[in-house]
Amino acid sequence: MGGAAETGLLVLAGTPIGNVDDATPALRDALAHADVIAAEDTRRFHSLLARLGWSTEARVVSYFDGNETARAQELVGELVAGATVVVVTDAGMPTVSDPGFRLVGAAIEADVPIRVVPGPSAALVALALSGLPTDRFCFEGFAPRKSDQRKRSLGALAAEPRTMVFFEAPHRLADFLADAVVAFGEGRRAAVSRELTKTYEETRRGTLAELAQWAADGVRGEVTVVIAGAEGSLVSITDAVDEVLSRLAAGERFATAVAAVAEESGIPRKPLYSAALAARKESS
Repeated sequence: MGGAAETGLLVLAGTPIGNVDDATPALRDALAHADVIAAEDTRRFHSLLARLGWSTEARVVSYFDGNETARAQELVGELVAGATVVVVTDAGMPTVSDPGFRLVGAAIEADVPIRVVPGPSAALVALALSGLPTDRFCFEGFAPRKSDQRKRSLGALAAEPRTMVFFEAPHRLADFLADAVVAFGEGRRAAVSRELTKTYEETRRGTLAELAQWAADGVRGEVTVVIAGAEGSLVSITDAVDEVLSRLAAGERFATAVAAVAEESGIPRKPLYSAALAARKESS
């Protein structure tokens, strides 16, 4: 266990996303020399240690969405006092759809040094497995849980040219893919990866329509979805929706306005229709 130093150190440590053999010697050393370990789920963290055959003398505290703001201030106090604080989540990298972001910001304000112990990332693993372009991509995390909000969120990405990576809960995957068909079109290429790095790892590739049909009966395990970017459109969905609304204000029929803007912009008609309809409802 590391003693207090003149200057504390915040360590963001990546943990295995499934296969414990992916744990690195650098992770073992970071845990061994920590004064405090902030774990997303303390029981899962201790279970991980047991499976790895590792031990630590550090004080382990919970650090999850529900207590992140308050706990971050406590941990900054430890850091300012000279402690080495290691942040770990249930799987993957802290701050990536997991706790850690607020603590990083607070540590920067307190002029505390920060180090990262790299580890597996489900987003990058799924991207590599997808067979879709990897030269430019964006990480969208979890889409909204409510259908209306999810449809608007996906609709806003209809003209996104980069490959998109999403996390999704298995019990919401079918609904997510159904909404993605509406937002991006039936023929948009995509891939769904589940149980990454585990014994029953699986990646399904195909069109969104094909994947939606596959997922309709239910899917188990941790899920990451990768969707190809739009091709040929240089107009953003936001600008296209604004043009539709402008045409409506000028007296044009809704379906006619959508069809005209879709043809001019290259954005698929169905996602533009959905996004424009949602925007019209919000403005009314």
